[in-house]
Amino acid sequence: MGADLLSIARSGARVARSALDVTANNIANASSEGYVRRSVAVAEVSGGTSLAAPTAINLAGARITGIVRNADAFRQSEVRRTGSDAARAAAEVQGLENVQSALEQTGVFESVVAFEGSLKQLLSDPTDGSLRAKVVEDGRTMAQTFNTASQSLDAAARGLQFEAQDGVTQVNRIAQELGRVNLRLMRASETSSDQSALLDQRDSLLQQLSDHADITTTINPDKSVKVMLGGPTGTALVSGATANTLAMGTAANGTLSFTVNSQPTTLSSGAIAGKAQALVELHGARTHLDTIAAGIVTTINTAQATGVDLAGNAGQPLFAGTDAASMKMVASSGAAVATAPAGSPAGSRDVGNLGAIRTALAAADPAGAADALLFSVSSAVAGRTVTRDALDSIAGSARVALQAQAGVNLDDEAVNLVRFQQAYQASARVMQIASDIFDSILTIR
Repeated sequence: MGADLLSIARSGARVARSALDVTANNIANASSEGYVRRSVAVAEVSGGTSLAAPTAINLAGARITGIVRNADAFRQSEVRRTGSDAARAAAEVQGLENVQSALEQTGVFESVVAFEGSLKQLLSDPTDGSLRAKVVEDGRTMAQTFNTASQSLDAAARGLQFEAQDGVTQVNRIAQELGRVNLRLMRASETSSDQSALLDQRDSLLQQLSDHADITTTINPDKSVKVMLGGPTGTALVSGATANTLAMGTAANGTLSFTVNSQPTTLSSGAIAGKAQALVELHGARTHLDTIAAGIVTTINTAQATGVDLAGNAGQPLFAGTDAASMKMVASSGAAVATAPAGSPAGSRDVGNLGAIRTALAAADPAGAADALLFSVSSAVAGRTVTRDALDSIAGSARVALQAQAGVNLDDEAVNLVRFQQAYQASARVMQIASDIFDSILTIR
């Protein structure tokens, strides 16, 4: 049979009161990071029918079926995916800008041009001590510039590796927290306010995790989440209450590799992937720089060996080293420059071998190679910056779309306050009427 008027009104008041509580909670958390707007799900209470009177009115009021979070799983996934791509691009651009600064600010190109210029000036008077000293000094400056550039690249690499390792640490911390949230979700009652808070925490942790690495999520029936790292076919990072460990390895060339519980894992997006890609680009720039330095050492020393110095002795190496880090000037004075061909007497003004040195250096074209290296890095920075800005725009659009649905609109909540207050007052009025009717019945004689 149907419920009485008083119980129907009481159920309505209870629903309105709960709706007011939820609305007030929304307003209080309007600025809370990760908070998803909530609403009360209400359903009619079925009073059933009687076989004796199947057409009788059977009304039983309303009941709360749960607390609803106004968040769309697809939009949340899109925010994580686009945000992860944007984080990768931003980290890669930052790393490449460090590489660009290491090469440009040390002045590698300018030092090579200055050394070539001093060799050209020596043609005017191969016996001039000041011109010879300038060749050696410019060569020493060039070698030191290559050393500094190599050290700057080392510093940039160490910075990227440190930041990547910090990202790995953060991933493991978040994974542990996510495992604990999963465990609590498994134990939380369905559609409770406690579950809603846990779901907010779960989604916030997933968002933080996606900023560091690309993740694929699967939501289980109990609302816990399984997280795969490195794409859908990657390795499980979080499964139920279990959180596996992400580890980072550094190769001899400075590039990075990753494993989850000793299983190789490839990261394609997120800040960690961006730093790893920047280290690959840095390794390429270092290899190019080392090739230029080694080419200068080999070219100059080989040409030196075919001539004689100012004292008439066989030309000795001017430089030592096999790469940018080890390159150095070994000549102690300008007299060591072998400007004359082999067999020439001491003090010869013959510049035949100096011409050979300049010809060999022009063929190797270290200045052109240094310029190409700088252009390559600056072009990479410019191209990646365009990509980063585009991905930032896409990620921003995804966040706006989610915020429009899941965020708290204070104007809407103010309207809800009035609406639910009126509903509460109306239910209270119904209870008053029910009481008056009951009193009237009691007074009938």
